[in-house]
Amino acid sequence: MNPFRRWKEVCSIMKSDIDAVFERDPAARSVTEVVLTYSGLHAIWMYRISHWFYKHKWFLIARILSQLARFLTGIEIHPGARIGRGLFIDHGMGVVIGETCEIGNHVTIYQGVTLGGTGKEKGKRHPTIEDGVLIATGAKVLGSMRIGRGSKIGAGSVVLKEVPPNSTVVGVPGRVVVQDGVRVKTSGDLDHANLPDPVAETCKELEHDIDRLRCQLKRLMKELETIRGEQEQDDFARVQHTNQKA
Repeated sequence: MNPFRRWKEVCSIMKSDIDAVFERDPAARSVTEVVLTYSGLHAIWMYRISHWFYKHKWFLIARILSQLARFLTGIEIHPGARIGRGLFIDHGMGVVIGETCEIGNHVTIYQGVTLGGTGKEKGKRHPTIEDGVLIATGAKVLGSMRIGRGSKIGAGSVVLKEVPPNSTVVGVPGRVVVQDGVRVKTSGDLDHANLPDPVAETCKELEHDIDRLRCQLKRLMKELETIRGEQEQDDFARVQHTNQKA
């Protein structure tokens, strides 16, 4: 490719990455501020450099650069991943993007997100994220599956199955609750604002069991006191009877 055209393409990609910040972060004030202070942007640009080395089979240099980016930004992007234009990583600490992950254009990722695999399988083992997807804080998308265009993954969700386009997924494991703007009825009518809390449910069960055991203990203590009282009366009566004979 002509070096001038190549440089023009690189500048176009960098501009789209900067534009993504202004489109999706109301706190962004100036280009200078974004370029100098946004760790998500730094991680993406360092990924693009390391990915170039990875494509040209300079694997060691690519991994060194990716580890340097991880040290500086707290964001780990494997140089083998494929990332489109306009990716926005907001407050990106703890984000992990695996080797065979594919990310489309104009995707938004928040802190603590993992796009990972599920084991030691070979080949394509990380998810494919289509254009316009939003993945909220702490979500985990694991395995080789496709997240459809324009979908939203709720905070803290664990997605293990494919997601249709224009869907909203919440829960553990992740379930589609809205598709194409229409609410999807599921067993238990899962509600994003009132997600089931297995820890709280377990605590309630334990409290119920403790109350039940406490009641049983009180009843046994009363029975024991009754038996002890009857036994003392029998002993007293036996002693009196013995004294009368004497």
